[in-house]
Amino acid sequence: MSIKRMHVGPRLSQVAIHGDTVYTAGIVADDTNVDVAGQTGQILDKIDQHLKEAGTDKTRIVSTTIWLADIKDFAEMNSVWDQWVPKGNTPPRACVESKLATPAYKVEIRVIAAK
Repeated sequence: MSIKRMHVGPRLSQVAIHGDTVYTAGIVADDTNVDVAGQTGQILDKIDQHLKEAGTDKTRIVSTTIWLADIKDFAEMNSVWDQWVPKGNTPPRACVESKLATPAYKVEIRVIAAK
């Protein structure tokens, strides 16, 4: 079975599709001058776009991993997540505190979705 990669860069691809499964890389915000809610919103918009390009959508997410630079931001991140995630189709999710690639990143999110 072939693997299709999208938004391929020298270090990683933003999306890989294998069969009927779509995998995203850990997605971070482009504008890191905003707060956790702002970064979360940017990331979720990117995820929506990646899933659309891959032929699926957020109702088909089967797993999510969220990394927060500071777990104290859990409620602020969830205030955006809860508005975005489709009611009745909430995926299994893990959310942990982790040191991210740069201090400017406050949130990173990765999803796996069915097509």
